Amino acid sequence: MKMNRRPLDATAMLTLLVLCILWGLQQVAVKAVAPSVSPTLQLGLRSLVAAALVYGLILVRGPRLALRDGTLLPGLGAGLLFAIEFLFAAVGLQYTTASHMSVFLYTAPIFTVLGLQLMVPGERLSPRQWAGVLAAFAGVAVAFSNGFSSSEKSMTDMLLGDALGVLGGLFWAATTVLIRCSALSEAPPATTLFYQLAGCGVLLSAIAVGSGQHHGMQLTPLAWGSLFFQSVIVAFASYLAWFWLLRRYLASRVTVFSFLTPMFGVGFGVLILHDPVDIRFGIGALMVLAGVVLVNLRRPAS
Repeated sequence: MKMNRRPLDATAMLTLLVLCILWGLQQVAVKAVAPSVSPTLQLGLRSLVAAALVYGLILVRGPRLALRDGTLLPGLGAGLLFAIEFLFAAVGLQYTTASHMSVFLYTAPIFTVLGLQLMVPGERLSPRQWAGVLAAFAGVAVAFSNGFSSSEKSMTDMLLGDALGVLGGLFWAATTVLIRCSALSEAPPATTLFYQLAGCGVLLSAIAVGSGQHHGMQLTPLAWGSLFFQSVIVAFASYLAWFWLLRRYLASRVTVFSFLTPMFGVGFGVLILHDPVDIRFGIGALMVLAGVVLVNLRRPAS
């Protein structure tokens, strides 16, 4: 039976606000304990823990994973793309700030609408959406401009980290397009989430261990707290809450509300990690956010 989705009510808006705050803290949590646990290893471990929790939920509530329902190959592909996205984010955080990473990862919706236009017959962007795409890419250029204007190594490193953040957004978008254009679009949310988390956890953990990043790991109380937050709160509970919202409320309104996340990411980066934010990055970030909102706004049904 098809569920009628409704506009956002107070419960949905409060839940979305909490989710945006949690997701805004994600990059800060990774960066804060990077001296103790490498970002790649952090994201690998958190994905493995979250995948185990999701699989336990599937066993308890069902439906069971089925390898012959057409989801296996796209599921493996989604896991690979998800892992590449977070690999770029993990490496990028070694060069740029959590604030910058929060904004550049959120270029993903721009790449998503462009990918869907190429992959889905009849999917066309309206003039307003094209304006959003142009605004977002102009915002990326403005936010990048400081790195091009300085020859200092620190600024060059930040430029590299920012570029990796954009690549992470590109692979996030590729994951979304694959899910929408495959059997995963009809699969239970927990199944899709399990494929993504399991693939990401296995690949990133293997990369981290294979490159020796587990040597010198220090599981301080802060590191334990960060890993618990990332795995149980963000990768498990918040992602399931997101799917719950998408099943009950109008997706376009849920999605647009979620774009508060990079603003929280910048705010927490400044408050907790004392990230520097100059005027050009601030203007660029607002342009990216405005562009993302424009491409995701939907006309009300007539």
